[in-house]
Amino acid sequence: MGRLQVAIDRGGTFTDVVARTSDGKIVTMKLLSEDPEKYKDAPTEAIRRLIKQDSFPLDPANIDWIRMGTTVATNALLERKGERVALLVTNGFRDLLHIGSQSRPKLFDLTVRISDVVYEEVIEVQERVVIFRDDCELTDEIRGKIQQTTTTTGEKIEIWKAVDEEQLRKELGKIKEKGILSIAVALLHSYCFPDHELRVGEIARDMGFTNISLSHQIIAMQKYVPRAHTACTDAYLTPCLKRYIDTFTNAFEKDKLNELNVLFMQSDGGLTSVEKFSGSRAILSGPAGGVIGYSVTSYINSQPVIGFDMGGTSTDVSRFDGSLEHVLESTIASVTIQAPQLDINTVAAGGGSILNFRSGLFRVGPESAGAQPGPACYKKGGPLTVTDANLILGRLIAEHFPALFGPKGNEPLDPEASLNKFKELATTINSFLKEAGKKTLSIEDIALGFINVANESMSRPIRALTEGKGFDLRDHVLACFGGAGGQHACAIARALGMKTVHVSRFAGVLSALGLALADVVHEMQEPSGKVIDSNNWSNINDRLKHLSNYGTDELVKQGYDRKSIIVEKYLNLRYEGTDCALMCTSNEDSAESFIDVFLKKYKEQFGFIIPDRPIIVDDIRIRALAKSAMNIDRKIDIRPKDKSFKELKKVKCYFEQGFVETPVYLIEELYANDHISGPAIIIDPSCTIVVEPNCEAIVTDCGDIRIDIKHMKENTDSIELDLIRLSIFQNRFMSIAEQCGRVLQLTAISTNIKERLDFSCAVFGPDGGLVANAPHIPVHLGAMQEAVQYQMRSIGKDLRDGDVILTNHPAAGGSHLPDLTVITPVFHGSDKEKPVFFVASRGHHADIGGLTPGSMPPHSTSLLQEGAQFISFKIVEQGQFKEKELIEHLNAPGKQPNCSGTRTLMHNIADLKAQIAANLKGVKLVQELIDIYSLKLVQAYMGYIQDNAETAVKDLLKTVVHSLSGKENKNQDQVKLQAVDYMDDGSKICLCVEINGKDSKAKFDFTGTSEQVWYNWNTPRSISYSAIIYCLRAMIAHEIPLNQGCMRPIEVILPSGSLLDPHKDAAVVGGNVLTSQRLVDIILRAFNVCAASQGCMNNITWGDNKATSYYETVAGGAGAGPNWHGRSGVHTHMTNTRITDPEILEKRFPVILQKFCLRSLSGGQGKFRGGDGVDRQILFRRSMTLSVLTERRVYQPYGLNGGENGQCGKNLLKRVDGRIINLGGKCSVPMEPGDTFILLTPGGGGYGQVNDKEEKNSEETQFQTYIERGSLFDYRLAQEGV
Repeated sequence: MGRLQVAIDRGGTFTDVVARTSDGKIVTMKLLSEDPEKYKDAPTEAIRRLIKQDSFPLDPANIDWIRMGTTVATNALLERKGERVALLVTNGFRDLLHIGSQSRPKLFDLTVRISDVVYEEVIEVQERVVIFRDDCELTDEIRGKIQQTTTTTGEKIEIWKAVDEEQLRKELGKIKEKGILSIAVALLHSYCFPDHELRVGEIARDMGFTNISLSHQIIAMQKYVPRAHTACTDAYLTPCLKRYIDTFTNAFEKDKLNELNVLFMQSDGGLTSVEKFSGSRAILSGPAGGVIGYSVTSYINSQPVIGFDMGGTSTDVSRFDGSLEHVLESTIASVTIQAPQLDINTVAAGGGSILNFRSGLFRVGPESAGAQPGPACYKKGGPLTVTDANLILGRLIAEHFPALFGPKGNEPLDPEASLNKFKELATTINSFLKEAGKKTLSIEDIALGFINVANESMSRPIRALTEGKGFDLRDHVLACFGGAGGQHACAIARALGMKTVHVSRFAGVLSALGLALADVVHEMQEPSGKVIDSNNWSNINDRLKHLSNYGTDELVKQGYDRKSIIVEKYLNLRYEGTDCALMCTSNEDSAESFIDVFLKKYKEQFGFIIPDRPIIVDDIRIRALAKSAMNIDRKIDIRPKDKSFKELKKVKCYFEQGFVETPVYLIEELYANDHISGPAIIIDPSCTIVVEPNCEAIVTDCGDIRIDIKHMKENTDSIELDLIRLSIFQNRFMSIAEQCGRVLQLTAISTNIKERLDFSCAVFGPDGGLVANAPHIPVHLGAMQEAVQYQMRSIGKDLRDGDVILTNHPAAGGSHLPDLTVITPVFHGSDKEKPVFFVASRGHHADIGGLTPGSMPPHSTSLLQEGAQFISFKIVEQGQFKEKELIEHLNAPGKQPNCSGTRTLMHNIADLKAQIAANLKGVKLVQELIDIYSLKLVQAYMGYIQDNAETAVKDLLKTVVHSLSGKENKNQDQVKLQAVDYMDDGSKICLCVEINGKDSKAKFDFTGTSEQVWYNWNTPRSISYSAIIYCLRAMIAHEIPLNQGCMRPIEVILPSGSLLDPHKDAAVVGGNVLTSQRLVDIILRAFNVCAASQGCMNNITWGDNKATSYYETVAGGAGAGPNWHGRSGVHTHMTNTRITDPEILEKRFPVILQKFCLRSLSGGQGKFRGGDGVDRQILFRRSMTLSVLTERRVYQPYGLNGGENGQCGKNLLKRVDGRIINLGGKCSVPMEPGDTFILLTPGGGGYGQVNDKEEKNSEETQFQTYIERGSLFDYRLAQEGV
């Protein structure tokens, strides 16, 4: 007889259990995670039932092991209910985690909602270490006496200031008096020089602090912000986990606790002992088990698998192809975690996704009903959700659900509640259709429409996870689990072109099964920084062996046989001078084997390699695994001859063809090799599986359900507007633009495009009108349409299949010259005369010649000084790449006085080829879409999508007119809005907006705006259009398609020869980055939406003649609004650029970041306060030239409705002798060693008078959106953080 083995996944709603009893039987169990009337704790209650003990405490004598996954840490982080924490940082960085990367998570959210930091107090530790540089020209006289030592990576480091222990003890004493006993310590460069952190930890421990999280011990990786976030999260969550573990172990007999073998699942998919389980490694403890579960049960014959976990409150997708896919850095709830974690992407709100109809579009999510109040059918007053739609369609059968609903949690599901809500929604939808002269829809058609829209919105991220990374979706199996996934799996697989769906017989408890099948893991990692070559390999290999031996010994101490332990060795490799590191593993102990793996991975991901470029080892990592899975006999019997195969009953279920008599089967009554033809419903105790028409389900010999998907041809006969198809096409067009972007990123070579992701891709109709743009870089919005339509006017008749156009000129729809736009016409069938669509990509090139490196000179007075110009250049003609002519164009600026041709010719050519390849991908996808649906249908829905955007903007204009009429007690159709603001040189920008409420049209008239200026803050026409589209979208509270339809109701008047419509040869590089911000301020002021934000991007560059060049834009304060305080230290409106991490900055450039914090009280006061700007101080270690291009140094960011103005910014130079000089807003200045640049950025304006009381709006229920996470979310954050 064996002993009991138990795997328990404690989720937010249910706790799932898989156990192997002492007689070898596999038992599954499902309990409510919270049921205080019956038990205190679900996991211990499950164990009590399994060992058949009547009461607590439990005797662990007959328990072999317990494995647990828990959402305790995740929930504490999301709900901000962790431990009280103090954060200790290097002096000058008190607001490090508030500012973070300085980018905002949602581009169009004027409130800039970012979750609060998790710490309560901050201590600035008086200490400083600096990376040694050979080129440093600072003397002891300038920096004082320093001590030099060696780091753990073998580099030299300078100690400029040791820890001030007296000050530290004083500050820690104050914190302790407030009752804070958990601290996180994150000091600059501690990843390679931990001595100061260790000393701080010793002092804190001596003073009685109970939890001390040192950043270098949590994760010894470069990048100050994510490492500090990780340490802080660890200090915030680890005490919560310890309390939960104590509660758990207290349920067992105390004198037998040493017999208890408890392991916890970590975010990386490996188990660890209770002692080593920490907060920063527990964030994905719950969902990680599911990935292990499907990777074992669904990975058959080496066919790659997409994991699709759709629960009640979230939908997770992931991928498995023989090995677990890890990421080392990921963001969740505004916290960036640096730790190995499975790449699990939360992409939708699951069954709880709320259904809406807005401006003619079916909307599913992103808001979620959550567990409380839940869907309408839960009988708690909740909204309509995906679950309600499935119930109405007969795909969920109420009597097969436990009675857990209603106010007291003891009632069954209520289909009547769902039906009543759908009747209300149907009235709204059919009213809209009648007004448009269209056919009305039945309730079932509407419900099915929402299901189809939900399926398409979930399909889009799955495409990004596979096709976006170069994998063919059709080769994958869709592994479905979670309570809601079975109702959608067939439809999603069909939409994605996949042939097979796999549903494990343990699908309802798959996360628990994953825990039972997982390995026990000990991970170790340390920084390196060495070049991988024959000279350094001996040292690198020694470190790999040392870590391997240590990891193995740790597992042996836990009782595992040394022979059963496997060690996986990893090197985190990147090319020198790039940021893109790839984690590489090899079974061979040689430098060549790791280099080969890196080159292969790099070529797969990016399409090329960089010969002769040194490869750097960022980190050395090992993963020691002890194999100890539960032994599960998964085979089931075939059907006995005396048992007939028949359904439980038949129900009416609604599909595309209407209601169909659909057989229902119970999964426990199925045998191996049973075949079920769709439509059918298979009921598992914890999930319902819908086998759609023209699909065939087979029960495998393991009892799993394998569904073969038959693909049906789309009905393309009618081009009548179908609102459901409209929402689906919107997703399909956006998916095409997104996939173009992925190809561009993978094939480009420059840092700007590959790593900073400074590009946009878009699809255009036959008239050049924008259809879909991804991502939404604000300054590109609508601007590319101008470029495409210019080319149609200019050379439209001469366009042939195989031609590609390159353009960047402001007069041809360009923004500024470094943004190169590549346009490819799409032809279809035999008609090669007229394009049916266009695909375009715009990428920011690091240099295209001109006065200064970077092609953004602060004092340019003519476009000729800003770089190479392309108006209508056929970069490809009839399939031939015109490289010679391209090189001539790129070198042409060198003919101008004091100018150079491009300084990065090979990068320019490679990136332009990547843009051409991205467009080609788009062309193929558009042609595939046409092949599926027909040209007539695709173009019809392109038009409908543009009509829909027009409707959304018209609805906004009606709302504005109605709002202003109500305030003035007038019934009026005409509204006039006006605003004026000034650039710092005194140039005036005037705006008069006339809105015709009857026709829902508006005229944006900039008449009265000052003349074109001598310098470079003139603005191309396209930028004004981008600013208007940005503002319109920001004023609409929900997602709308951003295309040419947005501008149809808008007439724009830009005075010729003015600042906003300058001569074609005018300098414009500053207009893109400065005037664009002022335009947004003026538009939002006219509409009285919110106070001014900082109104500037704070463009700072420095460099020299030794190939050192750096460019950054810096955050400021956001404007306050009618019910929100402005966010401090964030980028606003037309930019969202991430700031370089302090440790990366100091490692790569000869500067020291002395200070980066909020500029206290720089935001305007008011009922709602404006956000504060930042104080950024940079010490130069050698001679360089500093260039500054900024605004709002003279005119303050305005307050609104009685709110006070924000403070102006200031650019100061502190000379080495102590003199402080005001540099003004725009200048270039030589910096000497020891000089400090002090940048004080503007604050945002306040809103409302100071004495006004805040009003709480409790009329409308606010539903939360699901919390996104995973590599897809991080990619979008990076892309929108450009």
